[in-house]
Amino acid sequence: MSVNTGIDDQQLTRLALSARHGAPADVEAFTRAVYTDVRRFISYLDGTHGAEDLTQETFVHVLNSLPAFAGRSSARTWLLSIARRVVIDRYRSAARRPVVSDLADWQRAVERGQTAASPGWEEGVALTALLAEVPWERRAPFVLTQILGLSYAEAAEILGCPIGTIRSRVARARTQLIGTIRAAEQAI
Repeated sequence: MSVNTGIDDQQLTRLALSARHGAPADVEAFTRAVYTDVRRFISYLDGTHGAEDLTQETFVHVLNSLPAFAGRSSARTWLLSIARRVVIDRYRSAARRPVVSDLADWQRAVERGQTAASPGWEEGVALTALLAEVPWERRAPFVLTQILGLSYAEAAEILGCPIGTIRSRVARARTQLIGTIRAAEQAI
């Protein structure tokens, strides 16, 4: 089940198969059904500062690839795999360029982008900050399984590794997050 939309994988795959023919209403229905999950996934992988751009870039790739989607895997798995590759490509691209922004700028951008009245705003910022400390290879499985609610098998398919590796990485991410929280509590 999708966390936000309530659309299960079979329904989502049917939407994708309908959308691959390019009818505007079908493409819009598919995009609306998955947009929030894709943006959330990317936000937790990359941080909120570039999530919107990366989400848009993901959908450019998705819409270009949609005509070839055959439904051999669930549309959610296919889509999140594309999102993951877009984020990885951004990391690779950023590694080749000099850093032009610092942490303070990122924090101001997040604060401007959120309203104080948003439910869970502070928790979301805190979780994003905590997840930023978790290495990417652990963060991705954690976000997929613990935040987006995908199964370990789905996460393994998206990330291209065995289920046991996903379980191990989620456990290590959880242990790291708990350790960071406990250390912060002791410092108070």
